[in-house]
Amino acid sequence: MLRVRNDEVENLSTLFERYHVALFNFFLRFSGDADGSEDLVQDVFYRLLKYRRSYKPGTSFRTWMYQVARNARNDRFRKQHDEVELEAAPVVTVLPVDPVDDQQQLSRLKYALMQLSEDKRELLLLTRFQGLKYDEVARLLQCEVGAVKVRVHRALQKLEDHYRRDFLRRPKGNVGV
Repeated sequence: MLRVRNDEVENLSTLFERYHVALFNFFLRFSGDADGSEDLVQDVFYRLLKYRRSYKPGTSFRTWMYQVARNARNDRFRKQHDEVELEAAPVVTVLPVDPVDDQQQLSRLKYALMQLSEDKRELLLLTRFQGLKYDEVARLLQCEVGAVKVRVHRALQKLEDHYRRDFLRRPKGNVGV
């Protein structure tokens, strides 16, 4: 990023190759919208180029990149909210099958994740799926590491609550597909 900051913009392609999949997965897990996620990834890299001089040498690039990503997502959300009244968060359709099936468990987890509030979902996506360390998330959210740990713990508890409630509410056994 230092090279890009110093106007060697061709180095942005290296950053893109390194981070575009992680960003796409972050947006996709957050929204469930593949097309919108692709657009947001492009927007993030456009912003990285546009605001390259705001990157401070010696700071974590990943933290800075995810801050840019959060801003892009928030701007997109505000723009969509202004254009159209937003519906409830996207819901993953889950068809009941054998409860030991890995795919079923993953679907239930995704569904439970989508039931969380945006802040809890974002926190779990950053720490559990994107692999950011607590100190990176603390810098990103501008809070103490201890606060991040508490928030992650609470988000995991809420996720477990949603997961268990969904599991117990669904009929057992196979239902016609």
